[in-house]
Amino acid sequence: MDNLTHKMNKSWRSLRSVCLGLVGVLALSLATPSMAGNLRLKFAGTLPVEHQGSKMMEQIADEIEAADVGLKVSVFPANQLGSGEELLEDAMRGNIDFVMGFIYSHKDPTFEVNSMPYLVSSWDEMEKTVRNPDSAFNQIVSESLDKLGLRLISNNPEGFSNLVAQKKPDDFAGLGAKGMNTRVWSSNAVKDTMQAIGYNTTTMAYAEIFAAVQSGVVDGAICCTRQSAHAIFAKSGVGKYFVDYNAFMELTTFYGSKKTWNKMNEEQQKVVQAAFEKASDEYFQWNKANDEKYAKELIAAGYEILTPSQEEIAVLSEKVRSEVWPSMAQVVGQDVIDRLQADLK
Repeated sequence: MDNLTHKMNKSWRSLRSVCLGLVGVLALSLATPSMAGNLRLKFAGTLPVEHQGSKMMEQIADEIEAADVGLKVSVFPANQLGSGEELLEDAMRGNIDFVMGFIYSHKDPTFEVNSMPYLVSSWDEMEKTVRNPDSAFNQIVSESLDKLGLRLISNNPEGFSNLVAQKKPDDFAGLGAKGMNTRVWSSNAVKDTMQAIGYNTTTMAYAEIFAAVQSGVVDGAICCTRQSAHAIFAKSGVGKYFVDYNAFMELTTFYGSKKTWNKMNEEQQKVVQAAFEKASDEYFQWNKANDEKYAKELIAAGYEILTPSQEEIAVLSEKVRSEVWPSMAQVVGQDVIDRLQADLK
């Protein structure tokens, strides 16, 4: 009897050890990022399907999947999963994994730096200020995204976001009243800038601007690079004028959910980061090379491009910097403005 009991206890201990081992392996597989396995990622954007930015989204998805590290990517351009504001919120919740879009300031006023008027005035300044990961601009954006549970991958300046209009603004190059109402996005800095140079303004989401300009709800919209103006408006026969104020960068950002990032193993993270960085580099060079091309495309489509002289731009920018930058400091903090200005010197 004692011998039988001994054998039964030994068998029970062996079985218990096996079960505990299996439980440990299961727990480790659930808790350790290196055991992430297969993931299906949702990558959402706001640009039209035919836009070069949306093509870069497809390139990123193809390169991630080609690496064969257990990642599949579904791409949703053209506001299919919501506006820029909605995509930010869904990424914060982890419902969307990666986004290519403009970061609005409705969740953190610090993001008003994305709309800071006359922060840069050339492609070279964009590269130094916006694309350099060590710049004050990128550090500020990264810190603010991190607080929301998001991860900055890269900022993508596409050019300057200028005015598409159905009619020619009065005194378009001066500080006088323009006699028209223009759409602005949800930024006090943009609204204050356009009002400072003589426009009436209406705030509306990016997804609403085509119908609003087409129907005459607004006379024009601050919204678009030359490429976007051509793709969204000119090809559809909407709008007649494009005004080159060059006050605002047209900026999209690659960012992602930290929840998603932490689910991926190290190999997957490296593949994703490399695919996004490559696309960001290529996209910037493409935008820079094609800016003049789309000016010609706009003219061919019947648009007139209105460009203030350098002297007129100097007057406009001085007015805006003296009136709008101090009010921005009250929103984003003087320390943020100081960091940006120190980096520009």
